[in-house]
Amino acid sequence: MSHDIDAVFLDVGNTLRIVVEDEPFQAQARRQLVELVGADETPEAFHDLLEERYKVYRKQAKATLTEAPESELWTRWMLPDWPAERIAPLAGRLTRLWRDTDGRRVARPDVKATVLELDRRGYCLGIIANTITETEIPDWLQADGLMPYFRAVVLSSRVGLRKPGREIFLEATRRAGVAPERSAYVGDNPSRDVEGARRAGFAMAIVMYEPATFKKEPSAANGSQPDHTIHEFGELLSIFPAR
Repeated sequence: MSHDIDAVFLDVGNTLRIVVEDEPFQAQARRQLVELVGADETPEAFHDLLEERYKVYRKQAKATLTEAPESELWTRWMLPDWPAERIAPLAGRLTRLWRDTDGRRVARPDVKATVLELDRRGYCLGIIANTITETEIPDWLQADGLMPYFRAVVLSSRVGLRKPGREIFLEATRRAGVAPERSAYVGDNPSRDVEGARRAGFAMAIVMYEPATFKKEPSAANGSQPDHTIHEFGELLSIFPAR
């Protein structure tokens, strides 16, 4: 079946990169959030306030399969009680700091070598990711020298669409110039990633096993059984031979 695949699209969180907890790093991000906004609360109290508001936003985003751009996220959902003209210009930096409160995001050790080899083997590569940040992922790809290998980078924060909706998958195939029925998708969330790829008519769906995700999202949920389950990113090379 893999010889019929022209393109491999990848998720980012828990697929290409993982979050590593680092309390000093996270505490610094909480402090910088307060300093950037000029809030009166302690970093911990301000973070708790943002966390509650973020939960409300996430519930709405998941229900509607839409994603707000960063400026709207912060002026409407996260800091609606602050002047929009003050918060909007800070939105990109606020998003970065907010994500840093979770920990450091680092690439899996075998990502770069695997991406380069898949490219060498003749596959069109792309990214399809649900994310609230508009610049962090492109900046990381550029910094790690990976950007030239991806024909399409489709982020929910930029296109306003979220997985598992089929439209974000189809938008990626249109940008890459490939057919969905000759495309594969690799992600970590069975119900979101596998189900979305199936809805879009992708030929193959692969799940990167992540225990925490599987605990919340069992693989059999919603008929979202993957074609393959892998534990290391480099295992993709055993699925996709040279074209």
